[in-house]
Amino acid sequence: MGSGKTKFTEGFLSYFGLEEEISSPTFTIVNEYHANNQNIYHFDVYRLSSSDEFYAIGGEQYFDNGICLIEWGEQIKETLPKEYLQIHFTRDFKNETKRTLTFEPHGKRYETILNKLNLIC
Repeated sequence: MGSGKTKFTEGFLSYFGLEEEISSPTFTIVNEYHANNQNIYHFDVYRLSSSDEFYAIGGEQYFDNGICLIEWGEQIKETLPKEYLQIHFTRDFKNETKRTLTFEPHGKRYETILNKLNLIC
């Protein structure tokens, strides 16, 4: 909590000119955004008690329809696509405004992207 996940999404959406539209999906599970023929889905699955609930809302259908940003994705890990990029957020308790992001690729596609960006650790 409070590690910057929603703030990261705000920055991500700003690339698409959507920075004014961001809100946390904590109580709605998913917020949908549309820009430049690109669908972006922002999930917060913290309150789901199981992957079955994610399936019940048709969550896996979003994966083929746009970019999915999922907060607390470890709660539904078995529903995630074969290839995805996991981003770990770490707070710096000595500097409240500092966060460290660690990128973990799952699949060749994301390994290639991170290698090109020199982000593989």
